[in-house]
Amino acid sequence: MVDTIYAEDEIIGTKKAQEIISKFRHAKIISIERFGEVFNPSNQNFRIQKTNPALILARKQKGFVLNAPEGFGIRDQDNYYFSHMYNCLYDCSYCFLQGMYNSANYLVFVNFDDYKHEIEKIIVKDKEKKMTFFTGYDCDSLAMEPITNFISDFIPFFRRYKNALFEIRTKSINNTIFRKHDALTNCIVAYSLMPEILAQKLDKKAPSVSARIKNMKYIVKKGWKVGLRFDPLIYCNNWKAEYAELFASIFKEIKNENIHSISLGPLRFPKDFFNKLLQFYPKTEEFSFLRSNHKGIVSYDQTLESEMNEYCRLELMKYSDERKFFSCG
Repeated sequence: MVDTIYAEDEIIGTKKAQEIISKFRHAKIISIERFGEVFNPSNQNFRIQKTNPALILARKQKGFVLNAPEGFGIRDQDNYYFSHMYNCLYDCSYCFLQGMYNSANYLVFVNFDDYKHEIEKIIVKDKEKKMTFFTGYDCDSLAMEPITNFISDFIPFFRRYKNALFEIRTKSINNTIFRKHDALTNCIVAYSLMPEILAQKLDKKAPSVSARIKNMKYIVKKGWKVGLRFDPLIYCNNWKAEYAELFASIFKEIKNENIHSISLGPLRFPKDFFNKLLQFYPKTEEFSFLRSNHKGIVSYDQTLESEMNEYCRLELMKYSDERKFFSCG
């Protein structure tokens, strides 16, 4: 999977860095001063690197925990996100990471304790306030768990703070940790989902949607709560029937009482991100319906976006309580 590992001088001897390095016995180890030497140069080709990404191990220096953007997050709560890793094992055509980063290499920040310290400061400042901490937006934490042990490391931490929700966004069907750990009541395993016909074209390297649903059913039986994330909603021919079938297939397998929350989000990109994606995927039909607005955002026509959101919301209400819904974007 990885044949080259770059490691910052100051962390290469740490327990976490050595734990990760030990999993790649035949990898070439290259010492670097700072990760930016490898990750930031602009003359890189994301698509070429994606065929054989290197692994970069580094120390995060600042910005451990950030406020979630306005309009994003679970209502009536303070919402934060944190990223211990940049880039993803999967290769989804619409992924914003390939527009955001020049490099497709996997960048892992190994100083987990610094993240915990910053999260703890936020939590203890007001122990009565409800809050959510999101992970898995700049990577798929669960998919990379066999390498990083990130989730196994943070489950005991969040078990101490019941007022803080820990959301893991994923497409992975890795369920090992859900067998190893007792269910964490303040954890949401939130699955990104779309109609299978779209996933087969766009969710490259990711498990099928039917496999994700099967995995959700499994972890629910283990006592874990799941979230349904229809983010982004993607237009295609016969989209209403496709999404209706998707919702029916989910609720056939999973009871509404085991679903923590449901989110709907539009397909949107900053114009410069979208232009990069068009270079990578010039013939992707699903991108042909997107338009740029005066604010420099590429999205569907407002009428279509509203129609999709409203149709899916009403269709989901056949199975679930609207109070579980929140906007995502």
